[in-house]
Amino acid sequence: MIVDLTIVHTPVGAMALYGMDEELLGLSLDGGHDASHPIERHLVRQLGPFTRRPVADAAGAATRLTRYFDGELAALDEQAVRMLGTDFQRDVWTALRAIPAGETRSYGALATSLGKPDAVRAVAAANGANPLAVFVPCHRVIAANGTLWGYGGGLPMKQWLLRHEGAKFKPLVEQSELALEPPLAKPPR
Repeated sequence: MIVDLTIVHTPVGAMALYGMDEELLGLSLDGGHDASHPIERHLVRQLGPFTRRPVADAAGAATRLTRYFDGELAALDEQAVRMLGTDFQRDVWTALRAIPAGETRSYGALATSLGKPDAVRAVAAANGANPLAVFVPCHRVIAANGTLWGYGGGLPMKQWLLRHEGAKFKPLVEQSELALEPPLAKPPR
C-alpha cells in the first residue's frame, strides 16, 4: 500500500500530511514522519504496513492548509478526510468538524452534543487521539471556563490557531498554573 506524504511549512511550524487518493489520512503537527512517529504508528495500526511516497500536495491538503493560513478559514472544510478510528472516535471527530472556525466548545458541551453528557473524559481522550488535527479541529475544544487545555502541538500553537480564527478564549498569559493539590496550610506561628 502506498500513502502520499507532503511536508508543509506553516506559520506554526512544519506539518506532515498523509493522504491516499483524495482523502487526508493523517497530519503530524511537528512535521515528524518516520515509523516511530505516533501518526505513522496509528496509520499502520489502521491500514497495515505502507510505503511513503513524497508528493507535492497529498490529497490536495497542502493547498487547502496554505489557503487556511493565508486567511481563507473555510478551506479546511473542503478537505475530504478518512477518519481511521473506533466508531466512538469517529463520532467525536465528526462533531469536531461541525465546530465552525472562530467558535469553540467545551469538552462537556461536545459530550452533550453527542448525547453522552457523562462521557467527558472519553470525549477528551478521543479528541486527544485525533490524527487529523487542524482539519478535524480539536484546537477548538477548550475548558468550560475559556482556558486552554492540552494540544498535540502545544498550547502556544493552539492559542495561535484560535487567534488566527478570531475565537474567544482566555489567553495563556492570563491563565494560572493548574493546582494539582490543595495548597498546604501554613504552619502555626
